[in-house]
Amino acid sequence: MTRALNAGRREPLSGEMRSAVIFLHGYGANGADLLGLADPLAEHLPDTLFLAPDAPEACAGAPMGFQWFPFPWIDGSSEEESRAGLMRAADDLNAFLDGVMVDEDLLPEQVFVLGFSQGTMMALHVLPRREDPVAGIAAFSGRLLEPELLQDEVVSRPPVLLIHGDQDDVVPPQSLPQAAEALQEAGWSDVYAHIMKGTAHGIAPDGLQVALAFMRDRLGLG
Repeated sequence: MTRALNAGRREPLSGEMRSAVIFLHGYGANGADLLGLADPLAEHLPDTLFLAPDAPEACAGAPMGFQWFPFPWIDGSSEEESRAGLMRAADDLNAFLDGVMVDEDLLPEQVFVLGFSQGTMMALHVLPRREDPVAGIAAFSGRLLEPELLQDEVVSRPPVLLIHGDQDDVVPPQSLPQAAEALQEAGWSDVYAHIMKGTAHGIAPDGLQVALAFMRDRLGLG
């Protein structure tokens, strides 16, 4: 039984929907934390619906926030509990994505996913294992989980833009080249990267600008 994800939404600026961007937030945050990105993006994506679900679990490490799955080094959970949480959250996210496409009458190629930190981990784990590729993934400040399994488990290869701050002290910057290498070894041809110089664990304006250009291109608006 999957858990329904509560999602904030911003309707298309134009009043007419042709695409959707789904934000996946980081550990201890919530959907509203990223939904504010819709403000600077909407004028460049006027026909786009923005959705930002809350992760399915209350966060032990940040009582006011949510988590997709537990982090052993933060909350003391076991590796087994963490992986079981990832699997369960993957089912929840898959059900949410399926629901968005049905309810909003969108095709996978009209849907773009932007993840941050643990949200990036979810995006890079779930989307390659879905039958139909989404338009693309902008993966901020995260890492690719279980890279050794990807080659055997990949089903689709949506274009991926990896973005990371070079001063990140939460998720190491070397996570970006490690993810890029694993994706390419698993058969990706569309993998791109951007380093946010002088940026810690966050989303800097230059990173968002690069992500916007990538979104517009992948959604056929460039």
